[in-house]
Amino acid sequence: MLKARPQIRVVLATAPAKNAERIARTLLDERLIACANLLPRVRSLYRWKGKVERGVETLMMMKTSSRKVAPLLKRFKQLHPYEVPEFLSLPVDAGNAAYLKWVHAECT
Repeated sequence: MLKARPQIRVVLATAPAKNAERIARTLLDERLIACANLLPRVRSLYRWKGKVERGVETLMMMKTSSRKVAPLLKRFKQLHPYEVPEFLSLPVDAGNAAYLKWVHAECT
């Protein structure tokens, strides 16, 4: 494992299954992400407006560069049907140098 460039990020988000692929495809087409892994049928439990809710969603694991995080968040919120969608950007501190270079190149 090699040190990662500090600009690579993994973004975790959830979306309804019927929306996740369309959202990911749009973000790819707009070069805001290099790739997205869609993990279907994630069971979510959360408190919303004073009640414990549960649902089945798709977990979206997206790879991008840190300079794309702000425009990615803005566009993600435009495409997403939820009032407050989950969106967490995590820094990558190490990885396959060739893969990290590819992620960076795809987001430019």
